Amino acid sequence: MPSPALPLSSNASSPSVTRTGRAIDRGHALEWYTRNRARTTALFDVLAPGTLYAQPISQRHPIVFYVGHLPGFSLNTLVKRGLGRPGIDERLERLFARGIDPDDGGHDASAFAWPDEATVSAFVREADARVLDALATADLDQPGHPLMDRSEAVYAILEHEAMHQETLLYMWHRLPHDAKRAPAGYGVRTTPGTTPQGDVQVPGGVARLGESRDAMAFGWDNERPAFDVDVPAFRIQRLNVTNGDFLAFVEAGGYEDARWWTAEDRAWLQAEGQAHPIFWERRGSAWYWRGMFECLPLPLAWPVYVSQAEAMAYARWTGRRLPTEGEFQRAAYGSPDESRRSYPWGDAAPTASHGVFDFSSWEPEPVGTHPEGQSAWGVHDLVGNGWEWTSSVFAGFPGFRAIPSYPEYSADFFDEAHRVLKGASPATARDLLRPSFRNWFRPRYPYVYATFRTVESQA
Repeated sequence: MPSPALPLSSNASSPSVTRTGRAIDRGHALEWYTRNRARTTALFDVLAPGTLYAQPISQRHPIVFYVGHLPGFSLNTLVKRGLGRPGIDERLERLFARGIDPDDGGHDASAFAWPDEATVSAFVREADARVLDALATADLDQPGHPLMDRSEAVYAILEHEAMHQETLLYMWHRLPHDAKRAPAGYGVRTTPGTTPQGDVQVPGGVARLGESRDAMAFGWDNERPAFDVDVPAFRIQRLNVTNGDFLAFVEAGGYEDARWWTAEDRAWLQAEGQAHPIFWERRGSAWYWRGMFECLPLPLAWPVYVSQAEAMAYARWTGRRLPTEGEFQRAAYGSPDESRRSYPWGDAAPTASHGVFDFSSWEPEPVGTHPEGQSAWGVHDLVGNGWEWTSSVFAGFPGFRAIPSYPEYSADFFDEAHRVLKGASPATARDLLRPSFRNWFRPRYPYVYATFRTVESQA
């Protein structure tokens, strides 16, 4: 995936999940912000001229919004609200303040008056300058301050951009191939691994879903406080469901058989005319993967990317179900001695040998090809190669309190309409690879780099 001139994958270390201390190191904050902005620039450089106002996903804003949103959010959150410094242009700051929740319907981008490229570029340059000046000169740790205590607003802007880089990539995936330019060194890996599929037995025990504020350098409000749950014994697939596995469901008429779908999901399929995963294309009798820069003969060993609705239908077809958030957590971070791990493989810092994450590939890779990343129970790819759908409704843990730097970040989505995803995808920054991190989407949103595995309960 990386271009030799500016690698998208980074070897920079991220704060440890168990790191404590009051404030982020100023030098680390500046390096992280600069690294984020360089990676974002590299992602936009992939686009051909003339795509800035394209809207590749109807439930999202056009691309131009994200150009201004990333530095605009940092300006609004850290410079203006956190430090009380002046802004640049109130109209643009409001326009670029916040995205939209991708619901099941479309989104009318024409309702917004998007500025021209020169205006956006000038705003971005000035916003970046003011954020960098704040990181270099301001007091970044102000005990008792609602936004600046323990540098929370700083961490918020840094992780916010890293998360949105993944949004950009899955949006880019929906653009026509002639709207993008493959970087030098682009390539994909399709050779299957040798790890066999099968079930892994995970004994009952305790899973920790959240973490206390003092145990982390930073965590979003939906990750806090620490929350332990009892998880009965279960069996879970060693590997993610692959394109090859899912193809059997498609060819068995799974999309046409109402037995496997809820009424709402069935209505969605019919409204969208969807009869296979959105990352697939059919040409005659052959199946293809719609990749970032080209269509490939369907790589059967890659994890399938689907909505939760499709994952649930497949699981019903097999007589199984999706894991709960607690089951995923125990499979990923638990161990026979009941200690908790920082990563599925242990406490060693994540590297490319552990999985497909941190922008190390433009596409997924065959399942089971990173055995060094397996969990204590022998479950593979729990971090990287695709977020994993759970059956759990996204909600706050007992004692939830909204984070002052971004109070609407989680609470606006505690509506019974969103489902929890865990793990990471190829486009998840290594800075987000901590056990408590949670992702969430509506169950019929099919664009995310999201896969799944099935489980069954044990008596």
